[in-house]
Amino acid sequence: MYKISELAEKVGLSRTALLYYEKLKLITGRRLENGYRVYSELDLQRVRLIQQLHLGGLTLKECKVCLESKIDKALVKQRLKALDEEIEQKQQSRILLAAFVGEGDLKSWHESLDKLAPDAHLDWLKTQGFSDKEALHLKWLSKDMNDHDVYMQDFMKVFQTLERWGPGSEDDTKHALSLIPTAPSSILEIGCGKGLATNVLAQFSQAQITAIDNEQPALDRLAKRFEEQELSARLEICCTNMAELPFSNESFDLIWSEGSAYIIGIEKALMLWKPILKKQGYLMMSDLVWKTNSPSEQSTEFWNHEYPDIQTVQTRIKQIEKAGYQVIANFPQSKGAWLNYYGPLRERLNELESEMANSTAFKDMKNEVNMCTEFSDEFGYHMFILVKI
Repeated sequence: MYKISELAEKVGLSRTALLYYEKLKLITGRRLENGYRVYSELDLQRVRLIQQLHLGGLTLKECKVCLESKIDKALVKQRLKALDEEIEQKQQSRILLAAFVGEGDLKSWHESLDKLAPDAHLDWLKTQGFSDKEALHLKWLSKDMNDHDVYMQDFMKVFQTLERWGPGSEDDTKHALSLIPTAPSSILEIGCGKGLATNVLAQFSQAQITAIDNEQPALDRLAKRFEEQELSARLEICCTNMAELPFSNESFDLIWSEGSAYIIGIEKALMLWKPILKKQGYLMMSDLVWKTNSPSEQSTEFWNHEYPDIQTVQTRIKQIEKAGYQVIANFPQSKGAWLNYYGPLRERLNELESEMANSTAFKDMKNEVNMCTEFSDEFGYHMFILVKI
């Protein structure tokens, strides 16, 4: 016979747990004349049998049923299914935790989180020690916080000799500027890069231009270009985050954004930039859009990873109007603008093939060039000229 404390020690349960077992009539103790509760060897063995059944995922009440009658196979199958689901969930949890310490790939996790909670994702990356610029690069380029530094090093190695960092052409910029109804006196260019569009804005307007980007070397190159052309008096550069612009309300006649608004999200950009436009001010933005309502499976899968918010022109216009703008003109970017970027990029990748073939950044860029060459009839950049209303 075993006192309750002795039974508890043998089976590794608490006194309270054993009393609950007794309440469910899983075991039956009896009280001696001296007041002690005692349990038999059969009670000990029943507890051990129950523990084994319990490990299979059965509740204590279900264990009791199994002890008193034949096993309910339907119940067991139900518990087996639940256990398989739990194991799968635990395995996914382990994969994620292992990835956090560098033992796996975080790319799909970052992509998923960016779809579910993009702003919270960016804020969280900053708490992990990434700067504003690094967080945005991680969101759109490396997509893996563990390999980010190596990825960006390889990425910049490819782009360091390239003049353009995105599709564009002087003719498209000039045409878009010609569609602005009134000559601007103050222009804010957001995401100016090395200043190819900035140069056109300066040549074909008399406006004071404020150019912002988060890459200081690109801004320095732009400033040098303007100095060589004796246009420095009309240029102010600012290295800052496009989501936190340091300008007062109604500061500019025209905001210019070629291929950069997507970085913080088109709808967010429309909302954040609107206050710094003067009344009846203009916004020119370009964005990647679908050219077809039935894109191929390859294109859909590619952009679901690279730019999940890609939309048709009609959908973008609805979003623009909802944000308090009127579209006064729009046109597709030229084929030449597309080739101005992907042609030199392909040549640069071919040049570095033997040296960087195993680089993740290199593979991603090569895949993008192939996709954007083979399926360019399904998507492309579109220029939107808007007025604040």
